[in-house]
Amino acid sequence: MRPFSGEPESGDLAVIESCAEVTLVAAIDGLGHGPEAATAARMAAKVIEEGIGEGVTALVERCHRALDQTRGASISLATIDAGHNTMTWVAIGNVEGRLVERRRPSRAIFPAAGVAGVELPQLQPETLGLRRGSTLIFTSDGVQSSFSDSLAASGSPQQVADRILGEHGRSTDDALVLVVRYLRVTE
Repeated sequence: MRPFSGEPESGDLAVIESCAEVTLVAAIDGLGHGPEAATAARMAAKVIEEGIGEGVTALVERCHRALDQTRGASISLATIDAGHNTMTWVAIGNVEGRLVERRRPSRAIFPAAGVAGVELPQLQPETLGLRRGSTLIFTSDGVQSSFSDSLAASGSPQQVADRILGEHGRSTDDALVLVVRYLRVTE
């Protein structure tokens, strides 16, 4: 992640929490940039970190209530269930998500219009099957959406994130790239 040029902290945050066979992954983009955006992102992150085991819709609803006195935040959230080799994801606002797998077209999450803490639309989570090597990528709006036009998930998750941020990060906003690779053997 990278803060907006000249700002001391980023309003974009990533959360990864695991418990038993469930891993919770979230990308949070506090509206705007600077300290107020960072405050909203930290509040959402705290709610999400404390909510492992809850469904993605319930977590976004809890974030919405917690952020009602802030600028609000865009959130993409996924729970990965290693026991069932599935991922359930949901998004609100402008944090983009892609699931990339070898020999399959990438899948995009379709975020609901709105902002947690400001306007919460009806959420429609989607559950997808995962295979060994499935790669989840979340990016904030500080990353050009064209990153997915030439998406290559080869290399380590850190290398993929660094490549996307380096090639597609905008200097006019906070930027976050979160990459998670599923390694559970499913065959």
